[in-house]
Amino acid sequence: MKKLFAAVFGLFFASTLSASADSPADLNDLEIAHVAYTADNIDIRYAHLALAISGNADVRAFAQTMIQDHEAVNAQALALLAKLGANAQNNFLSQTLNANAEKLIDEMSQLRGDDFDRFYAENELGYHEAVNDLVENTFIPNIDNAEVKALFEAGLEIFKVHQGHAEMMVAKLKGM
Repeated sequence: MKKLFAAVFGLFFASTLSASADSPADLNDLEIAHVAYTADNIDIRYAHLALAISGNADVRAFAQTMIQDHEAVNAQALALLAKLGANAQNNFLSQTLNANAEKLIDEMSQLRGDDFDRFYAENELGYHEAVNDLVENTFIPNIDNAEVKALFEAGLEIFKVHQGHAEMMVAKLKGM
């Protein structure tokens, strides 16, 4: 199921980008900041859904970590934007991520028990794989402001740990 989800997520992500005249590589620092803030908020929403639905202690602990870490990174981002006297700028990618999240939340909210837990874990793994790749290979190389770049580099380290935890969670839930 992980491979299926990753393939679907990857195809949707790729088709969204190719359908647009814009490219993530063309976003400016403030647009990139908005995408990251949006992606963090989406993962926070997924985590709150997991806390509302899942009875699995590992899934719930992972969800708590997602909320804590993503809220902390968003707070740092907002503080940096305030320091710079700037506002993040909404863009095609932020809007696409939000639209996608609504569909996934609707789908996940219908699941219960092990079905929910596996879907949530696989979604988290696929989401972190895709977002981490985008941050590492597209955003960081194209960020102009050194402070913004440093924040993204620090966030990427945290989110790679999340990806590793999601991998372990997926593997553990396969046995259930």
